[in-house]
Amino acid sequence: MMSLYGLSHGYPQRKPDPHFLLTGSLDETVRLWKSDELVLERTNTGHCLGVASVAAHPLGRTAASSSLDSFVRVFDVDSNATIATLEAPPSEVWQMKFDPKGNILAVAGGGSASVKLWDTNSWELVATLSIPRPEATKPTDKSGNKKFVLSVAWSLDGRRIACGSMDGTISVFDVARAKFLHHLEGHYMPVRSLVYSPSEPRLLFSASDDGHVHMYDAEGKTLVGSMSGHASWVLSVDVSPDGAALATGSSDRTVRLWDLSMRAAVQTMSNHADQENLKTSVALHPALCKRPDKQQSFCH
Repeated sequence: MMSLYGLSHGYPQRKPDPHFLLTGSLDETVRLWKSDELVLERTNTGHCLGVASVAAHPLGRTAASSSLDSFVRVFDVDSNATIATLEAPPSEVWQMKFDPKGNILAVAGGGSASVKLWDTNSWELVATLSIPRPEATKPTDKSGNKKFVLSVAWSLDGRRIACGSMDGTISVFDVARAKFLHHLEGHYMPVRSLVYSPSEPRLLFSASDDGHVHMYDAEGKTLVGSMSGHASWVLSVDVSPDGAALATGSSDRTVRLWDLSMRAAVQTMSNHADQENLKTSVALHPALCKRPDKQQSFCH
């Protein structure tokens, strides 16, 4: 059985091209699927070690994959031709996200305690967002270097980047000025996934090993809600295009769909019994109706 770690939707603007799904695996491949039928289109190679993260460009023509081989590979989705290769030290790329316009690729920098921004026209490094330590010491801070970056998310307007760290803090940056703004507190275990609401620009959702999904006013630095229900780590979170529902994947081997108006889970899905098949990534289908109980999600 493949061990899958990266998941990303593609939204091609070339009609009638369908939406597609990218998955990255420890078998060193990136697979492209037709997301409507989950039919495998092709298997792309290019890395010599396992793939840790994948990201699809907003236009759907290109994508990026990061690997334990210390490289980020940018490639053409149709032909698998390499467009650019970005060097990344071992354990330095845990998650990647293109900005909403596709001009910048943000790379969560692992042990470097930073997020690196790459220009997608020149594929040159244009900024490094370094994360300062918060003034208050957390109960879990037993060492001097806990700012290992695990997750990254863009605001809908591309003005803000949020990144989650191993110690449970979330850092928010002003992208244009490459300036740290503030920390968001509330988690005390690793924050492995972040996503901004498409309907409320200030609203940020986070998934953490503490078993909670938090809702923050990312500009006001305020925790505005919290949801729990998973029996173990919450490894991933995604929000529906209308902002009405969330999907979360957990190491308890379940996926939950949440109605945000009720702040409650309305559906729990589990179809794997083996301990190794953890829900490390989840994504809601881009063509969704508004009822959370009718949402479709993909997970692995």
